[in-house]
Amino acid sequence: MSLQPVTVITGASAGIGSALARVFARHGHALALVARRADRLHALADEIAAAGGARPLVIVADLQRGDAVRVIGEALEARRAEPQFMVNNAGFGLVGTAAALDRAEQLAMIDLNMRTLAELSLAFVDSLARQRGGILNVGSMAGFLPGPGMTVYYATKAFVLSFSEALHSELKARGVRVTVLCPGPVPTEFAKRAGVTGSIAPEILTLSAEQVAEAGYRGLMQGRRTVVPGLFNKAVVTAIRVVPRRLLLALMDIRQHRRRSAPRT
Repeated sequence: MSLQPVTVITGASAGIGSALARVFARHGHALALVARRADRLHALADEIAAAGGARPLVIVADLQRGDAVRVIGEALEARRAEPQFMVNNAGFGLVGTAAALDRAEQLAMIDLNMRTLAELSLAFVDSLARQRGGILNVGSMAGFLPGPGMTVYYATKAFVLSFSEALHSELKARGVRVTVLCPGPVPTEFAKRAGVTGSIAPEILTLSAEQVAEAGYRGLMQGRRTVVPGLFNKAVVTAIRVVPRRLLLALMDIRQHRRRSAPRT
């Protein structure tokens, strides 16, 4: 008996993750939703089923645990499913200077944003190749920038960008698409978890989770290496490439200082 091809989406319980689940479902993909919050996953699965899609598989897993990839693999095997697309969306950030923030929490961020993403990207390559599918890694415009004031978070997103672009080149010959999605500011639970105060960014750079998810899906299906949603965000990334690094560091330091100093609302 052949295995059912599914799109595995991590961090699917909210924000960009749940938006990506809706987009993939609308395009007829069978889903496996992964996150810690079972109630939210089941609610999203019910919503997708009510809209006429196949009810997604729900895999409750803590992606910060070292055995998370094994848990996901065993859950898929038990349900006779294998990944066709792997969407690595789970991650978090923290606002504050690296020396002042809790060290254990920053190391947990590295584990989730980098180690788990890399492990999930590599664990199912054979099935992705069989299914002529791909990998969508959710990075950030932060990956193009130095990040004083969110040092470790920006560094993890630089890893996601570099790792995904290189993997795109390596896996192309096997028919596996690899795309890194690099959104700018998106109003989600991310900001609250990170400790962001005040507005997250100028409104002209802000897109909804739904807009970002649509752009990521299109880019993956087109086999694009990197997707930066939004015309203004694309312009910013282009400018970043020519601005001296010293000036970028100074500008980002000012921006993050203002963010940390903003009154809580």
